[in-house]
Amino acid sequence: MSQIALPLAWPDDPRDDAFILTPSNKAAVHLLDHWGTWPVKAALLVGPRKSGRSLLSRIFAAKSGGTVIDDAERVPETDLFHAWNRAQADRRPLLMVADAAPPAWKVELPDLRSRLGAGNVAVIEAPDDALMHGLLSHLLHRRGLDARPDLIHWLARRIERTHLAVVRTVDVLDQEMLEQRKRLSVPFARTVLGEAGLIPVQADPVQAYPAQADPAQADLA
Repeated sequence: MSQIALPLAWPDDPRDDAFILTPSNKAAVHLLDHWGTWPVKAALLVGPRKSGRSLLSRIFAAKSGGTVIDDAERVPETDLFHAWNRAQADRRPLLMVADAAPPAWKVELPDLRSRLGAGNVAVIEAPDDALMHGLLSHLLHRRGLDARPDLIHWLARRIERTHLAVVRTVDVLDQEMLEQRKRLSVPFARTVLGEAGLIPVQADPVQAYPAQADPAQADLA
């Protein structure tokens, strides 16, 4: 698994210093890393919440010297239109970060809509197996929790395959560990995550959610 180290001391937590690179986000990283070849000096970065898009946009800004507009769909469209035009005039790259690209993002201003349609789009996909394991390991260790590979494998095969579900899972485990002061284990995770509604209470013994797991690897239910 590869990582891109942050060029500056972002964010505030010094332990959160890497963007985990896997096939689910590799195309987006490649596009942003080659901003100098963009024929149009603007791009969209789209992906689900908690997918690392803000971190990736900060890395882009540091490398390119460009401008980032976060939550672009919440910014007045005329402001986005003028920012787009400035980027072309100044030849300084612009990155707009949004939940989705048009037409899913309903853009009313025709001139802005046409410009967005002509620009580059970097897409962060739903997490693959490598990212599920990498995120769980990274976030659990950030909280100081001893997460062995068997537990991470068990979690990755049962929680919903989204970035947000990974974050919520770690939040719940961390909180319950603080309150109950028990050992972090598969039985403990099964109980607290079932009560929190993050996995089915009666989970399938093989897996509760579709995954790309190695069928040869033994299940730890």
